[in-house]
Amino acid sequence: MTASSGKRVLLIIGGGIAAYKVLELIRRLRECGHFVRAVMTRAAQEFITKLSVESLTGNRVYDDLFSPTEESGMGHIELSRDADLIVVAPATADLLAKMAHGLAGDLATTLLLATDKKILAAPAMNLRMWLHPATRRNMARLQEDGVIFTGPEAGEMACGEYGPGRMSEPLTILAAIEARLAEDTRLPLAPEFAGQSRVLAGRRVIVTSGPTHEPIDPVRYIANRSSGRQGHAIASVAAAAGADTVLISGPVTLADPAQVQTRHVETACEMLEAVEAALPADIFIGVAAVADWRVAAVTHQKIKKEKGREFSLTLTENPDILACVGKRLENRPALVVGFAAESEDILARAAAKLTQKNCDMILANDVGESSQVFGGQKNEVLVLTRKDQESWPPLDKEMVARRLILRLSALLAERGE
Repeated sequence: MTASSGKRVLLIIGGGIAAYKVLELIRRLRECGHFVRAVMTRAAQEFITKLSVESLTGNRVYDDLFSPTEESGMGHIELSRDADLIVVAPATADLLAKMAHGLAGDLATTLLLATDKKILAAPAMNLRMWLHPATRRNMARLQEDGVIFTGPEAGEMACGEYGPGRMSEPLTILAAIEARLAEDTRLPLAPEFAGQSRVLAGRRVIVTSGPTHEPIDPVRYIANRSSGRQGHAIASVAAAAGADTVLISGPVTLADPAQVQTRHVETACEMLEAVEAALPADIFIGVAAVADWRVAAVTHQKIKKEKGREFSLTLTENPDILACVGKRLENRPALVVGFAAESEDILARAAAKLTQKNCDMILANDVGESSQVFGGQKNEVLVLTRKDQESWPPLDKEMVARRLILRLSALLAERGE
């Protein structure tokens, strides 16, 4: 394995005869320990099959922008943000043109427009197409936009012509991928945040994320539906804003954010211990949906079901991590921020939480039956401080994270911290 092993690569496969080389590329990426997801254009499926790609990646292949099952399982925004690097191979003349002009008419081009990660493209096309002025203009624009290219190479084409236009060989593309993954692959923050991208430089931020799992026996546990998406997004944005960021994550299926120190825990007690070990910090953001209770006596053997026998659990209260941090007499962060997931009386309960746990800010959201906050792509929050409150519209969870980080940096500046 290489130094960059274990990264997440999203492979967008274009429609060209060189698509067959992608199968070898996938195999090589998996050998290096990388997690690979693939998106295929319709044209790509004329050259290689989804079954072949699924067999080699070990994951489903995505191809439909409007598939209700794919959107509910992993929406296109999350798919584009989950990867450490996006690789387009073969990058056909058609795909390059759509990328250069920001078109988003199918899943592949939508992902390329929605991603916050760098893109590496391996062009492949006929000699005349490669040399055409339109392709040259598109290449120049994409290079200005930060797209990284490997190839094409000169050689004999499938059409019988000879010259530049052959897609680079899988090992060459692999080397280019490894070089990119060894660097920070995040794109700069959006233009509205220009000039503010390092607002937390020199600060230390601790974020908790995801659920906790409280064991009942060796195979069962108490948990909740938290996906960790909001907490992971906040940690990622804090790191991008220059903060020394520690993410303490319960069990989730998300990749660890780049440039973030991630510490994995299972239970509420383990999470509290990890938080205390990570202090001191300038900001603490408790996003994790920590289980309120744990089983008083965990059974070390699997509990067997017996017909006609009722079974009950005795629960004991878990430590309140947010309150433990907010009420600290020593090493209390300058800003302690909590999330209040409520299903009723949201404002009143969030205001009570703000006071009872000695927080500086609470972000309250509705997690009732009609809400899709847990596990969803968007979040709608009510922001409360000791002085005021404001309601944010439904936003992508990354945009919630960006707003929050800017708000917290402004609060630190106001206090002269």
